[in-house]
Amino acid sequence: MDAHSRGRADEIDPADQWVLNPQTGNYELRLDRSAGQSRPQAPSRPRRSATAAPAQAPAEAPVPGQRRRRAPEEPAGGQIPAQGRRKRKQGASRKKKILLWTGGTMAFVLVGGAAGAYALYNKLNNNLDVVDVVGKNTNAGFAKGKAFNILVIGTDKRTGEGNAGYGDKNSPGHADTTILFHVSKDRTNATALSIPRDMKTEIPDCQTRQTDGTIKTIPGESDVRFNVSLGQSGRDPGCVMRTVEELTGVTVDHFMMADFNAVKEMTTAVGGVKVCVEKAVNDPKSHLKLPAGESVIQGEQALAFVRTRHSFGNESDLDRIKVQQQFLSSMIRQMKSDDTLTDPGKLLDLANAATSALTVDSGIGDLTKLQALARELSSIDTKNIAFTTLPVIDNPAERIRATVVPDPVKAPQLFAMLQSDTSLTEVKKKQQDAKNAQAALLKGTRSTAAEVRVDVYNGSGIQGAAQSTINWLQNDQGVNRSTNKSNAPEKAAKTTLTYAPNQADQARKLADMMGLPATALKPGTQDAGEREPMTLVLGADFKGAGVPITGPAKAPKDLEKVAADKQVCAK
Repeated sequence: MDAHSRGRADEIDPADQWVLNPQTGNYELRLDRSAGQSRPQAPSRPRRSATAAPAQAPAEAPVPGQRRRRAPEEPAGGQIPAQGRRKRKQGASRKKKILLWTGGTMAFVLVGGAAGAYALYNKLNNNLDVVDVVGKNTNAGFAKGKAFNILVIGTDKRTGEGNAGYGDKNSPGHADTTILFHVSKDRTNATALSIPRDMKTEIPDCQTRQTDGTIKTIPGESDVRFNVSLGQSGRDPGCVMRTVEELTGVTVDHFMMADFNAVKEMTTAVGGVKVCVEKAVNDPKSHLKLPAGESVIQGEQALAFVRTRHSFGNESDLDRIKVQQQFLSSMIRQMKSDDTLTDPGKLLDLANAATSALTVDSGIGDLTKLQALARELSSIDTKNIAFTTLPVIDNPAERIRATVVPDPVKAPQLFAMLQSDTSLTEVKKKQQDAKNAQAALLKGTRSTAAEVRVDVYNGSGIQGAAQSTINWLQNDQGVNRSTNKSNAPEKAAKTTLTYAPNQADQARKLADMMGLPATALKPGTQDAGEREPMTLVLGADFKGAGVPITGPAKAPKDLEKVAADKQVCAK
């Protein structure tokens, strides 16, 4: 295509380059119309079956409920139907259209408007594997002003050429790498929470759809490693979603899953990912060899980097998670770089590699739905994407420390931050300014607990919530001047504390005890009488007496995290 006649060369839209070659009868990518030549058609992968592994690998059992989307029949005459063509508006900006998160690597794939080309759209759409998650509504979409959570799963199931040295040979796979990706309701920040595979947890009962369409209930297990929530006993990704929900108290809206091939193919498609190591690496088990300092890795070397357990730290899975987070941060930066976004060939390779690597739920099971997800994620700056790991301690039930358990103090604090949509990073100042006036209500002197007078109403919908709160305030906190006023006139969405100006010190004290956010405080304009109480109405966000209404404003002390815009050297 003549870039001079259509705008800057780096604004060429790949969707407009796929044309029918009358000599071959195929759709090909034409980048230089003036030269009269077209680039070869983007390489296509053999379609993967939902019930069989690639031809070069031994056959493996399918994931329950997994199905393959069938490509629509080719239009007669090989022509693109009119409704498949995308009309270009004069002066329209050629912005990135698709943003995918892939399982084992959880990397951004930014693809130019390739979905507008009919033949290419069908090819990419047919690459996706889709699992129907039983009993979960994954089709609700992405509501504005509402946070959402995607579970990214990397399985160690051995499929594909060259993966014989990884994973368990005869296993249906485990949840080898699992990251809960929380996107804030205002779309300014995100938290990527890694969940250790060797952490002991509870796996609830879950239902899976079998290949014949029937539904099977798989019994839960207690005190088992987290990684058996996938694959083992026939568990599908929906079982991992339920396990994470039970663990964190956070609703999981969607999942994305991929195997080892995702790392190799994605890094190759983008032209390599920059990594940094403090000292030279020569690991005979993973075959990873790197000099000290920065290197660009892809393919098999990239997979060895994220899989090695003997090159960094104390050779534990927890240290491997840190290395993976550093790798993923670098991959995100590469995906969003101009080197990728202005190269149509790379974008098409990335789209093909990403969709071929992904298994997703039906709620995001086609390119149109993935585009909707892309729009929700596109505004998040990499500096406001924080990677962290679920805080854990050594399993006290073991003499030889082989597993871990959630930290009883730090883990609930971090879960509360996710539940309350609190960022681990500092978002833009102008966004904070809007909250400062309300936050100022929590600044100032505090009364003693004995001085607090409060009437408690139950608007939570939980039977006995007001009385349990009174018991906790009086017996555990010393707030003896508290009274149960029974049910509120109607249910409340949020807990609120209404008080007079001369009760502000009491309000701040009660807010401290109950973990009330500044937004829960409703100051009046007239002073109260000497013995007049404040009014506390428990809302739907009430989780139990003594449980903070909202998460802490800051991350737990000593929580390790890394922002996606930072280059960190593995050590």
